[in-house]
Amino acid sequence: MGGPLAGVRIIDISTILMGPLATQVVADLGAEVIKIESLGGDDARHVGNAPSPGIGPNFIHISRWKKSLAVDLKRPEGREIVLRLAETCDAMLSNIRPAALGRLGLDYAAFKARNPKLVYVSLVGYGRGGRYAAKPAYDDLVQAASGIPMLVQRALGGEPRYVPLALADRIVGLQGTNMLLAGLLNAQRTGVGQEVELPMFETMVQFVMGEHLGGQSYDPPTGPYGYPRLLSPNRKPFATRDGYIGVLPYNDAQWTRFFAATGHGDLMTRDERFSNIGRRAANIDALYGLVAEILVERSTAEWLRILEEADIPAMPLHTLESIGDDPHLKDVGFFQTIDHPLAGRMRTMPQPGSWSETPIDPAGPAPALGQHTRSILAEAGYADDEVERLIGDGVVATAD
Repeated sequence: MGGPLAGVRIIDISTILMGPLATQVVADLGAEVIKIESLGGDDARHVGNAPSPGIGPNFIHISRWKKSLAVDLKRPEGREIVLRLAETCDAMLSNIRPAALGRLGLDYAAFKARNPKLVYVSLVGYGRGGRYAAKPAYDDLVQAASGIPMLVQRALGGEPRYVPLALADRIVGLQGTNMLLAGLLNAQRTGVGQEVELPMFETMVQFVMGEHLGGQSYDPPTGPYGYPRLLSPNRKPFATRDGYIGVLPYNDAQWTRFFAATGHGDLMTRDERFSNIGRRAANIDALYGLVAEILVERSTAEWLRILEEADIPAMPLHTLESIGDDPHLKDVGFFQTIDHPLAGRMRTMPQPGSWSETPIDPAGPAPALGQHTRSILAEAGYADDEVERLIGDGVVATAD
């Protein structure tokens, strides 16, 4: 593989989504990621409709390019395999609870003893200094604890609801990539590794309250919690005569052009509620209500044409079914088709972005469970007879 991270070697002891997503980014960018799996495989392998066992759709999209080593970490020989690998790796990332890793003898001290330059990244539910530190953490629980369902209820009414995405897992996973890369950069500069901990709960509270601390940011407070525009019940896709459209004029120039294009050119001068950005923010419900009344008068296609001509930010609404036909995504080759040895023909999504000097390779297939067990052990110095003994004793497993 090429890419800007070619030559970087990472041990991935993570499962499901948050940790695997963090390492997926670096794998796409060229790092060698050795995915440590139990003999039964990552649970994500077994979720969703799949043409072949152990290659579920969620798994294949967060395991591209990774190498799979199936090993029983509860066995001393399994622990030794991982620590021997650490001697030639740059980092280890895990989202397994630290206490569990400690019981396996895979805490930071064990890795540091083998490789002081190694960066040990631990994605946890709650920071170690707090009373929640030992609690289990899943996306739904962290969404709940960080206030997201109640925020949705406050904006839209009805019952509290989770966002229909694994939002916390994905946000914290991507932040985990940042922590991993920063740790690698520091180790490269100083020659010294370190332990890095990233908690889900605190990360998501910062994510939510960065928008909604509002007037409570100051002492004394200057106003209530919340960002009014985001909490407006009228902040939603607007109905047109035949469907819906996303429209967001934001600054004074855009609102001036919007009202002119929709036949209300003097509105900002005759209605002081909408005359500048501060007053519009204070009257956001009324503003969005007015926009809703205007946009229902024409079809979506008409509005997209009118708003594009006026240089007003607007987009059509996609569904899960229609987004694959988006013309821009087709232009950039976003969805790609590959031949997977187990899944057959399949659609995948490579890492977005481009690199002028270190281009990344197209999306590769996710590994079968234990597909690389033999080659990884050989690279770690295990002789052929030792590998066969480990397989025979049930310490490791291979795809064959």
